[in-house]
Amino acid sequence: MTQHTDLIPATVREFFAAHVVRDADTASSFLTEDVVVVDQDETFRGREEVHAFLRDAASEFEYTTEQIGARRVDDAHWVVTVRLEGNFPGGVAELDYRFALRDDLVAELVIANHAG
Repeated sequence: MTQHTDLIPATVREFFAAHVVRDADTASSFLTEDVVVVDQDETFRGREEVHAFLRDAASEFEYTTEQIGARRVDDAHWVVTVRLEGNFPGGVAELDYRFALRDDLVAELVIANHAG
């Protein structure tokens, strides 16, 4: 069930807003020091490595990002579903951003194809 964005924790909303406009510095400020990010079977560990990933991710492509869903799994876990459209292979993708929070920061983020 999709929930309104204002129900998503501020940390997730603000991280995602910065990520969408490719502001890696601001997005990184919402991460724990020991954050783990998994994207397309690649794992990035620690704020410094994740910052580099956020800065460089898909920089060779132009695309738009539209949030199409969000749901609470439990108090510490949230899923934001987005639709990307652009000049990358396939042209359209729906992805789930699975957030795990700790102390109001993102401790883990798994980006994967939308489960449907």
